[in-house]
Amino acid sequence: MRISVIGVGYVGLVTGACLANIGHHVTCLDIDHEKIDQLNQGISPIYEPGLEAILQQNLVNKTISFTTCYRTACNEAQVIIIAVGTPSNDDGSADLSAIQEVAEKIGSFVQNEDAIIVTKSTVPVGTNRKIKKWVTNHLKQNTRVMIASNPEFLREGSAVHDTFNGDRIVIGTEDRQAASKLQEMLKPFGVPFLQTSIESAEMIKYSSNAFLATKISFINEIANLCEKLGANVEDVAKGMGMDQRIGHQFLNAGIGYGGSCFPKDTSALVQMAGNLHHKFDLLESVIHVNAKQQVKLVELAKEHMKDIKGKKAGILGLSFKPNTDDIREAASIEIINSLLKAGVQVTVYDPVSQDKVKLLLGNTVSYSEDCFAAIEDQEMLFIATEWEEFKVLRLSTIAKLMKTPNVFDGRNCFSLHEAKKTAMNYYSIGRPAVMNHCIEKENV
Repeated sequence: MRISVIGVGYVGLVTGACLANIGHHVTCLDIDHEKIDQLNQGISPIYEPGLEAILQQNLVNKTISFTTCYRTACNEAQVIIIAVGTPSNDDGSADLSAIQEVAEKIGSFVQNEDAIIVTKSTVPVGTNRKIKKWVTNHLKQNTRVMIASNPEFLREGSAVHDTFNGDRIVIGTEDRQAASKLQEMLKPFGVPFLQTSIESAEMIKYSSNAFLATKISFINEIANLCEKLGANVEDVAKGMGMDQRIGHQFLNAGIGYGGSCFPKDTSALVQMAGNLHHKFDLLESVIHVNAKQQVKLVELAKEHMKDIKGKKAGILGLSFKPNTDDIREAASIEIINSLLKAGVQVTVYDPVSQDKVKLLLGNTVSYSEDCFAAIEDQEMLFIATEWEEFKVLRLSTIAKLMKTPNVFDGRNCFSLHEAKKTAMNYYSIGRPAVMNHCIEKENV
């Protein structure tokens, strides 16, 4: 099948590469000329395990190509997938300007008698029907336009794996021909199908992300309560997760969610509800809890170290989660900004996302080439992302490298048993603090 994917971000690039990998001929379009040149050389502009290898193999097989030309992308495509971004407006609603522009361009350049337009982008309920109007209003010939919503449920850092091992493929359409074609297109992935109305498919995406965000904020509030009651949130989460109705996933206490999906989608769903005069109290609380949680480590540092002005701090991890270079809505950025505001000298390290942070923060912080340089001679250490290379470190090594070993672990990377054997002050989320180092002596 000849497929075009418009928008080569995380969703579009993974979608295009994986569709090419199961035998389709895929043309990917983006307006960023530099990105397209890079992709045509087999270089992925994003860090995603396994993606670049698939990209390079399918370039060799000539099953995938990249262009900035709408005529090339739309000319012979049987299915056109929209995967452009829908960032948040100031009021939290989704910005659909890129979606509308793409839809109008598709209408201007599509040539086939039948055109199946599939929306992968996360869009508010009702958007796909708007897309049909935008496409139809710009048609240059008599084309039958069929619309479908096919939301993605990929996790950054494991998006390629998730594509081939998903829980479900949702197809929202009322057109039998479109549904049949899309099932034929996606059948090789071997993932169960769920066909719904367009509106239901749009809502499934938002509801799924909002529920997972709720689960994260819930366990973080339980963690905060555990700290005050002397309980251990890891034991609590384990006990909760053994109940099959609850499950273990998304019950890891930490410093909140980030990335391109949860923050944007929760805000958009609250805004959608508001537009219908429905106050989404639960989700508003989820967002509020997450905002507080992202700066929790800095509040802990201020509480236990009193005056942190002029002190030196290392940050391990900048991406919002491991195995991605995405720093959008990352807790690390909130931590850094709070520390800088408090007059702290900040040194950072991340294995893949430092270049993006440099573009954002410039020379307001120092950058290390490895994790040891970020730890050495620091008075505070903040762990913001649970990269594997951090988790395999020994706390005794960290303590020896630091000037004053005060570790604030936002991802509970280390065991309390190890912390108790180490001469350091170790603070984590939802677990008792371990105080094995005397700050006061060093201040005398």
